[in-house]
Amino acid sequence: MKLSATKGATLLITGGTGSFGHAVLDKFLPTDYFAEIRIFSRDEKKQDDMRNRYADNRIKFYIGDVRDQFSVDTAIQGVDYVFHAAALKQVPSCEFFPIEATRTNVLGTQHVINAAIQHKVKKLICLSTDKAAYPINAMGITKALMEKVAIAASRNTQDTVICITRYGNVMGSRGSVIPLFIDQIRQHQPITITDPNMTRFLMSLEEAVELVLFAFDHARPGDLFVHKAPACTIETLAKAVCSIMQTSYAPVLIGTRHGEKLYETLCTREEMVKAKDMGDFYCIPADNRDLNYRQYFQEGQDLGAQGDYTSLNTRQLSVESVKEILLQLPFVREVI
Repeated sequence: MKLSATKGATLLITGGTGSFGHAVLDKFLPTDYFAEIRIFSRDEKKQDDMRNRYADNRIKFYIGDVRDQFSVDTAIQGVDYVFHAAALKQVPSCEFFPIEATRTNVLGTQHVINAAIQHKVKKLICLSTDKAAYPINAMGITKALMEKVAIAASRNTQDTVICITRYGNVMGSRGSVIPLFIDQIRQHQPITITDPNMTRFLMSLEEAVELVLFAFDHARPGDLFVHKAPACTIETLAKAVCSIMQTSYAPVLIGTRHGEKLYETLCTREEMVKAKDMGDFYCIPADNRDLNYRQYFQEGQDLGAQGDYTSLNTRQLSVESVKEILLQLPFVREVI
């Protein structure tokens, strides 16, 4: 990592009271990489909980909402780097209230970008999701548009590097299925699964932070970074949780919920054509064509035979492999 260059700098995390914000603080507070870390969110209770948990004077808390340009401008003054994690992430909520998802995920991102450029932030990293690739639900659609907003802005600024990270399910994050399975087992309820053949990428919070830090080190304007991740079926995941919790596997099948896919895509076929393999990561450079329409309508491109990168064609984990991963998670170790 080249983070030594950040010593004395100020970092802002939008949506910083979420799982990602906690993981970033756990990563950086034991170091002297940042002189100040600002947590920007609209939830005063979560901010107070975080203040009491960490009790570190380097953390500064800002109440506000990315939907409001003024509150973003206030929080970003004097900031060197921004991790933009604020978003509406729950698929059902976004399905029922798509305009609210648009206001937060799209317009809120534009507000953060406007403020970052105005105040000459050095780097802005916007966090996205695998649901933005071939989106079929409102959450994925708004995140896909968020990516387009960030890439478009990256073409028009000289002082601020704007880039994107995209990753799949983060184990243990708010609303993820593993804590749900554990809670159902502890309450002596049958675990509920949608489709036993449904596949999902598996990534820890620490790996999510590592992806952002990799982007921090290597990003050029408009780059999109993806962490290569293994996957497993929902049935495999449920069996692994049941084994850890020492209970029999007797699920209730509830069927695929509205807005869910059978498998997720981290890189589309079109992105894989130009993706750069960087070991544990893919880097997808921005499409920097201008408004010369010849390049869109008169001159095509041979995409070749390259396929997309999905939770179906990535490395598939066995029950034992998933158990090994789960047993490394602090919240899992606490309950066994």
